[in-house]
Amino acid sequence: MNELGRLEDLPQDYRDDLKKLNLVPLWPSLRGLLPPKVPTRQTQVTHWPYAGIRPLLLKAGELTPIEKAERRVLVLANPGHGLEKMQASAAMYLGLQLLMPGEWAPSHRHTPNAVRMVVEGEGAWTNVDGEKCYMRRGDLILTPTGLWHEHGHDGDQPVVWLDVLDLPLVFYMEASYHINGEPQAVKPGRGDRAYARGGVAPTPVFQRSDKRYPMLHYPWVEARAALESLAADRPDLDCVQVTYVNPETGEDAENILGFYALMLRPGQTLRLPARSPAQVFHPIEGRAEVSVEGHAPFTMAEADTCCAPGYTAVTLRNPSADQPAFLFVADESPLHRKLGVYENRG
Repeated sequence: MNELGRLEDLPQDYRDDLKKLNLVPLWPSLRGLLPPKVPTRQTQVTHWPYAGIRPLLLKAGELTPIEKAERRVLVLANPGHGLEKMQASAAMYLGLQLLMPGEWAPSHRHTPNAVRMVVEGEGAWTNVDGEKCYMRRGDLILTPTGLWHEHGHDGDQPVVWLDVLDLPLVFYMEASYHINGEPQAVKPGRGDRAYARGGVAPTPVFQRSDKRYPMLHYPWVEARAALESLAADRPDLDCVQVTYVNPETGEDAENILGFYALMLRPGQTLRLPARSPAQVFHPIEGRAEVSVEGHAPFTMAEADTCCAPGYTAVTLRNPSADQPAFLFVADESPLHRKLGVYENRG
């Protein structure tokens, strides 16, 4: 293949004329925009150990009252993108949020989609569109685009959860904003009760629900039971994983990012193929040894978080010989499929 011309090869007066008209020659940058075979990725393999973050998060609770923070969050920033950009991957934002007893994070709504994966503590709740979702470790709670939500705490211990948003994408599109609101009245009806059993759904005899997101709260106790049942029924299955879905449509729970629960059997080693989307891993129970091609392996403890770039294979190993490990996984698969760029390279 012939080498493309460089910007420096062009006469300075010609480059000055281009600049005056806000013009840029493509060919010097073409290989950077369209590299051969594998995309250019800024996302780096990054591990955020919870043991080091937790005391800093609790210190933030002492230093900054909720009234001055609105949302008290330490952002898990990927150094490959620059810490100032506050993103974990091209389309994913991660943050650990703290709510102390008696605190209330005021109601608002925003354009980015968000989910909350509860890390520790009980007694806190999120009110999403009038549905009050009490938080327990491992629960997944959706706050989709445009829905009012607020957080409160009726318990006596700190509560921490992991925020996962598609904020980098929405911000890049120049579509990111929020609107403040009033405290939300609690309405009857809970999605986690209406869709508590797989294969059955409420029958809309008189009027079908107009909710775009009929289920907002996915209790960990149900997801864990589903994984254990699947593992027992399919001992031949290498990857014991379930997807958080919209129970009425079967599609992904939200439309940009995908969310999953993964079980590693005792002592199991699982190689995940190289796929186009970046991935986030977060152990809910147990530990996982993580190997990403081209990067030194590391071990994740409970509540740790890590990110792996797309187009790279990831190997997970459960070091326990007698206990399973359970991981929450987030990725960019729904976005890639919608754009037609999803790849599984095996």
